[in-house]
Amino acid sequence: MRDDLPELSAEVCARLREAFHQARYDADGVVDLLGDAAHAALGRDEPEPAFQATAGSGPLGTLIRLFLLDAVESRATAAHALAPLPVDDALAAGVLRTCADGVRAGLDIRPHADQQGSWWVVSDRDSRAGTPVGREYVVGVGQAALSLVRATAREPAGTFCDVGTGNGIQALHASRHAATITATDISARALALARGTFLLNEVDVELLRGSWFTPLARRTFDQVVCNPPFVAGPPRVEYTYRDSGLAGDEASALVTRQLPAFLTEGGTGHLLATWLHVQGEDWTERVASWLPPGIDAWFVQRDVADPPLYVSTWLRDAGIDPASAEGRAATRAWLDWFSTERVDGIGFGFVTLRRIAEGGDTTAEPTVVCEDLRHAYDDPLGEEATRWLARVAWLRDTPNLLAVTYTVPPSVVLEQVCEQGSQGWAPAIRRLHRTDGPGWQHELDELAAALLAGCQGALPLSDLLELLAAAHGEPTDSLVAGALPIVRELILHGMLLPVELAGASGQHDPFTAGTQRGE
Repeated sequence: MRDDLPELSAEVCARLREAFHQARYDADGVVDLLGDAAHAALGRDEPEPAFQATAGSGPLGTLIRLFLLDAVESRATAAHALAPLPVDDALAAGVLRTCADGVRAGLDIRPHADQQGSWWVVSDRDSRAGTPVGREYVVGVGQAALSLVRATAREPAGTFCDVGTGNGIQALHASRHAATITATDISARALALARGTFLLNEVDVELLRGSWFTPLARRTFDQVVCNPPFVAGPPRVEYTYRDSGLAGDEASALVTRQLPAFLTEGGTGHLLATWLHVQGEDWTERVASWLPPGIDAWFVQRDVADPPLYVSTWLRDAGIDPASAEGRAATRAWLDWFSTERVDGIGFGFVTLRRIAEGGDTTAEPTVVCEDLRHAYDDPLGEEATRWLARVAWLRDTPNLLAVTYTVPPSVVLEQVCEQGSQGWAPAIRRLHRTDGPGWQHELDELAAALLAGCQGALPLSDLLELLAAAHGEPTDSLVAGALPIVRELILHGMLLPVELAGASGQHDPFTAGTQRGE
């Protein structure tokens, strides 16, 4: 990695963008040339099919070999592919670097797409390209960044801030729904590459340098997103993109604690986070203690790693073999720290935050939910976060759940497991399952299943409970006391919906919009 900062000026980026457009160096163009098989192989770090597919394929093939395969190309071939950007200008800007047989990529510049179109993202070449990774290494578009993209709500926002922008991927996606965008980073190199990303894609972003929230003093935003340096362990900074200099999970705690102060009333925050599983402590109590007052919060745990697995994963990320002498020494020191701190696991997941709007009932308690959702599901969590926040607000504004008429959405099914007895098959387990979103499941007893069967948009909950009590010979008061916590939980999980919001047909989740910011 070059020590000097890349000089990705507006003129360089404009000429590079023109070259990319001419060659069709975008997400669709790359897949069209490589074909599905070679493209899939490239995703598995198997480059040879891509080399074969790009042979003799003109400027697009050259750009793929330069920026995706780290191939060496002759100056003449590179000049043809990059025109109207001269090779000398590309070298001066850091886009290319010289080598014995010609030129090769100095930066990783690759297409990245969503459903609306394609961008280019600028980052450093990784260690597999034979380039030493430095302290301010700017990582490319990895799975962690993509998972945060999918976990971020996309409601219209007037103002958006990406804290710790890195290569700029979160701000790029925000350009689809935010009117104005600010991005910060402590690393001058990250800001230089992010600026290149934004100039290439003609996205207007305010860039600020500083640690954590320091550059944002006295400012607030409708939405704040942060992919912090959250690696848990002893305090150190080996790579600024992953190490905070804080011990344990203090980086995640700091962001969770401070981010809400930079939100407008009703504004939302989204971040990746890690939290320690400490012997004798409940992880949910640990993360909930990070929150300031007046904040709705949804913590979703997606994975828990044991210390040896966690350490080896991050050592390999740094290009260190855990079996080498260096790797064994680093592993020993890291595991000793975990042992001293009584850590037996490291959780990873997403945090959704909302600053409750002032006014109205100032005594209303915020909703804080910590959930373990380690099972597989495909739907983006960001869409569900929007619905979840809207359902939380509805519950806060609806003190009398008994007066409401409900319906069960068509995505919710009841599964039964039966056991054979003297009277034939009888249900032993009744499980309510939502087939979309995070795939929540709730086990029900016979009375709860019967109550939901009656939620068809005709009678309010109070009437249904009275009918149920009469049919089963149960006191109405006891049924009400038992039903309300279940009803609240099912509403929160989108498995039971107020009919006046769902519509008479009950064909959609009413809580898809929430409060639209910046309109």
